[in-house]
Amino acid sequence: MDFRVISIGAMAFNPLWNERGPLRLGHATCSLVRSQAKTILIDPGLPDSLLSQRLEERSGLKVKDITHVFLTSFTPDTTRSLHLFEDAQWLVHEQEREVVGTQLATGLKDLLTRADHQGGVRKDEALLGVLQRSVQLLQRCQPAPDSLADRVDLFPLPGVTPGLCGLLLSGTRHTTLIAGDSVPTGEHLDKGRVPQQGADVSQAKASFEEAIEIADLIVCGRDNIVINPTKRPF
Repeated sequence: MDFRVISIGAMAFNPLWNERGPLRLGHATCSLVRSQAKTILIDPGLPDSLLSQRLEERSGLKVKDITHVFLTSFTPDTTRSLHLFEDAQWLVHEQEREVVGTQLATGLKDLLTRADHQGGVRKDEALLGVLQRSVQLLQRCQPAPDSLADRVDLFPLPGVTPGLCGLLLSGTRHTTLIAGDSVPTGEHLDKGRVPQQGADVSQAKASFEEAIEIADLIVCGRDNIVINPTKRPF
């Protein structure tokens, strides 16, 4: 099994830096796992041109070489370049797919109903476009199996989003967890903090604890690979 980070993510704003509103483009850390005949890209959150460039720089691969795309959560910050991978199979945790699907359907219905009453959608055209694009992307996503490849297994981490799910990579020397936004940055890990704007903060805290209990190395949702400080040096 081969694993590497393709691009390091960034938070639109980081409360741990006393930031209170969006200051930059938020995008998820993007990783690559190769196991057997599968080449799995996780969270393609960069804009199109940057993502394809980073993929080639970090792995020598082209967009067409990716066989699977896995999303730790379904958000704009994890799906921004998803449409590039037309030939790949798109995967997301089943609970995330169901909950987000319901939310998108409700939002789209409410918007269209409001537009009918107001005589058109001109004022909400931008939002309508975002919702329709998200629905189209989600419809192509399939529920991920419990194991994506040899030694690459789902590790549910709900809380920040209802169905957030990481990937557990079982190596010969250590265990690596691709944690998504359950562990946003190394600072969050050091301070024992989880995002406060999540769907269920108490659940997010429980998932955070599970992450640090099992993993030797953690790939943060908006940061690089970090060593779990609760584990012994290796």
